Amino acid sequence: MMTRHYSFLDKLCLQFDQGLKVLTNNVKTTARNNPADRINAVELNEKQQSHAAALMRVNHVGEVCAQALYQGQALTARDAAIRMEMQQAAMEENDHLAWCTQRLTELYSRTSYLNPLWYSGSFAIGAIAGLFGDRWSLGFVVETETQVEAHLVSHLEKLPQDDAKSRAIVAQMKLDEAKHAEMAKNQGAVAIPTWIKATMRFKAKLMTTISYWI
Repeated sequence: MMTRHYSFLDKLCLQFDQGLKVLTNNVKTTARNNPADRINAVELNEKQQSHAAALMRVNHVGEVCAQALYQGQALTARDAAIRMEMQQAAMEENDHLAWCTQRLTELYSRTSYLNPLWYSGSFAIGAIAGLFGDRWSLGFVVETETQVEAHLVSHLEKLPQDDAKSRAIVAQMKLDEAKHAEMAKNQGAVAIPTWIKATMRFKAKLMTTISYWI
């Protein structure tokens, strides 16, 4: 069987299609079971439900950004093995998207209205990082996943104790993000400069604050 070789324009079109699927909640997943499915729902009061929904919306935005980052990096990755690792990680992030979307529906809430903005910005960052070389691109993965993992830990502290379904989803996401960071380290990631890390933290803070409400 012949292996098809895609031009850069072909790859860009495929990535655009993937972006549309992410933004319309029509992504391909690994078919893993939602970790919340085996947990009985507990009725939350109005304040708890609103707060939990806002936090899960933030988590959904984080996964939209992670998906875009991986897709952007896969577009410009030079090494085929690294590109495949990026694509596999992106598919696992799709699991997170599906789980968060399901939980938001259960909480009678919605995803962020600004998801197209978050996606496009993160895709551009990923693609630019990839242009500097695969090891730099992997360095961005390590730092992104490290910051996301810390962010998820904080959400486990903030989510209502009675909301076991949301907590189960966030706990599994945390495990996956740590695995993705370790994958990037094992592939030869370089440490990115401190000022870039600080810029990423500022962007993340801005994004999480806005998406809590919008």
